[in-house]
Amino acid sequence: MDELMTLPVTLAGLGGSVATAAYLLWKERRPHEFGKVRLVPPMTFLFITFFAMIVLAARALTLVGVPTHEMLGY
Repeated sequence: MDELMTLPVTLAGLGGSVATAAYLLWKERRPHEFGKVRLVPPMTFLFITFFAMIVLAARALTLVGVPTHEMLGY
C-alpha cells in the first residue's frame, strides 16, 4: 500500500479534495431558483469530500513523520 499512496499522490488527492470542496461550497451558497429542483445535492457530496480531506490529511501527516496513536502506544 505504501508504494501506491506516496506523499505526492496523497497531497495531490488532498489538493483535489480541497478544490472539490471549494466548488461544492460555491454551488451550495448560490441563490436557489424558485421551482427548480437540484438533481445532485451539493451538501451530500460536500460531507463526503470533507471526510476524504480528513483521511488524506491524516495519511499525509503519517507520511511526514508525525506519530500516530499506534506509535505512541495507545
